[in-house]
Formats: sequence, C-alpha cells, structure tokens
Amino acid sequence: MVSTPTGFSDLRAVYVNCTLKKSPELSHTQGLMDRSIAVMRRLGVTVDTFRLIDHPVATGVYPDMREHGWDEDAWPDEIWPRIRDADVLVIGGPLWLGDNSSVARQFIERLYAMSGMFNDRGQYIFYGKTAGVLITGNEDGVKHGAMSLLYSMQHIGYVIPPAADAGWIGEVGPGPSYLDEGSGGPENDFTNRNTTFMTWNLLHLARMLKDAGGIPAKGNLRAAWDSGERFGFEANPEYR
Repeated sequence: MVSTPTGFSDLRAVYVNCTLKKSPELSHTQGLMDRSIAVMRRLGVTVDTFRLIDHPVATGVYPDMREHGWDEDAWPDEIWPRIRDADVLVIGGPLWLGDNSSVARQFIERLYAMSGMFNDRGQYIFYGKTAGVLITGNEDGVKHGAMSLLYSMQHIGYVIPPAADAGWIGEVGPGPSYLDEGSGGPENDFTNRNTTFMTWNLLHLARMLKDAGGIPAKGNLRAAWDSGERFGFEANPEYR
C-alpha cells in the first residue's frame, strides 16, 4: 500500500461535471470523477464538485452576462468564486458525436471571460493553478475531447502536468456506459491507472507551484508590457 504523504491538506480542488444530465439523474462522468475525487480526499485535499447544468449559468464570454441582456446568471456570484479559490481544476464531461458536450464548451467560454483578470502579482488570474480532464462515453473521442479542453485551459494560464487526462469509452458504438452493469468501466485497469496518475500529477504540480509562490512574475506581466517593458524581446533584431 502506498503511504499517505502529509503535504496536500492546504490544497483545494474543484471538479466540474459538464454532463447534460441535471441532478439527481445518474451521471457516468461523475462515476469516473468520483474515483479521482476519492484519492484527493484521502490525501486531505479539500474537494468541491458540482454539475454546471444544475445552475442557471448564462451563455457568453463576459464575467457577468446580466450586464449583456440576460435576466439571470449564476456564474459571477455562485460559480466563479469556487473556481477562483481552487488550486486544481478538473473538468469532467461526456462525449457526444465524438466531441465535448455543449456544457463543457459553455464552461470554457465562461473561464475565458475571466482570463483578462489578474492575480495579486499582476499576472493573468489562472497563473499558478493546475488543470486536468476526465472523459466518458461509448464512442471514440477521449483524446480529442481532452486535447481541446486542455489546450483551452493552458491558453488562459493553467499549468498542465504530465498525463493530465483520463477517460473510458468502452466499445465503439451503442453499448453500456461507465456505471452500467457489466460495462467493465470501473474495473478497467488502463482507465484506473491513468485516472490515478492524473490525480497525483495534478497534486504534485499544485504543491510545487504553491510552495514556489506560483509562476515567477517576470516576463509575463501585462501592465509592465503595456508600460513599455519588453523583458528582453527585441522588436528589430540585428541578426535579420
């Protein structure tokens, strides 16, 4: 048995399930997410998890869509604080037609809406945080779905560790989903290994970043760039 280290109890993780099913309907994605969540909680990590579809989150790319014609938007007051305060973000979601769910794309768009904000060091708000992805379904597309989500998260500032995704799709074509009897999903060694490695790698990187005070605030400060600092970049290099 792997001994439990005593180094993660100050970390916070949030798992956002982008299923199309409102609670309490069974979510196969949540079944896989729960395996990763269990590892984190056993290590003392504070874990928050929710289904985005359970909340009246508006569609759009602004921090508060109530300022852009929507009557209701749970994002700024209910959802965003939970994302902002987490050291680790894991997006879970199903595949439909070989791609991420519409809810997953909506979540990415709302993350993007916050990407112009800054942390207390003057860096973009997601700097110093880590992210991973868990995918379920019964059609091909796990790597494609993970690739799209992981790219989006690193683009806005999240740091992605090695092996930051895992998934289960079963046989290609109609068939049992992850939690269905006889699916083989919960017993699948490949999925269990990748889920476990992802979870630990997220924690290791989050630990390293937190101990280091985040990403060094040099060469990546928007205000300094806007003020004329170029951090060694030469607009007209002599070697041309």
